[in-house]
Amino acid sequence: MKFFVDTANVDDIRDLIALGLVDGVTTNPSLIAKSGRNIIEVIREICDLVHGPVSAEVVATDYETMLEEGRVLAEIAPNIAIKVPLTLDGLRACKTLTSEGRMVNVTLCFSANQALLAAKAGATFISPFVGRLDDINIDGLELIADIRRIYDNYGYETQILAASIRSANHMSECAKIGADVATAPPAVIKAMASHVLTDKGLAAFLTDAETAGIKIV
Repeated sequence: MKFFVDTANVDDIRDLIALGLVDGVTTNPSLIAKSGRNIIEVIREICDLVHGPVSAEVVATDYETMLEEGRVLAEIAPNIAIKVPLTLDGLRACKTLTSEGRMVNVTLCFSANQALLAAKAGATFISPFVGRLDDINIDGLELIADIRRIYDNYGYETQILAASIRSANHMSECAKIGADVATAPPAVIKAMASHVLTDKGLAAFLTDAETAGIKIV
């Protein structure tokens, strides 16, 4: 499973690149707003750092303006994935943009029917929101499983990009189900390395090494 980082914070992206944990980046207007910077400037800097897909989202809701904004975003770098909402206008924009050879990430997916439509429209990625479904007592992970089953039934090439990831457990469960990608905040990705027994074992090793006077350099 590929790891995308859900952030517009360039320093956080650099930290995770150093760990070898970045296959791509997802951004949205809310994350860009938190950065306090110009959207084009931020996206360009991220694309300079990351070799994989970088999702940049349109803010328009009508087809024509989505196309215009999507084409502007796509000119920033060749690894841009244009992010459009899962609406009829968004699906139409997806179809046009993919026919132009551009990557498209269809976002705000909350049902298997929506994911099926996105695949039919030629989406590169579909972004089902796991955590937001959990928030309203609907199993977000079950949606990932349903989409996986449908896509495998018909050989759709659209990649399942599990989004709205809230915990390290979400990450491992998405991997078990067969999500192609999971996008998560930096803190969630880093939390995957944590385990109380790792901490306990390391503390014991360090104590024994100090007691025995063990030094390597």
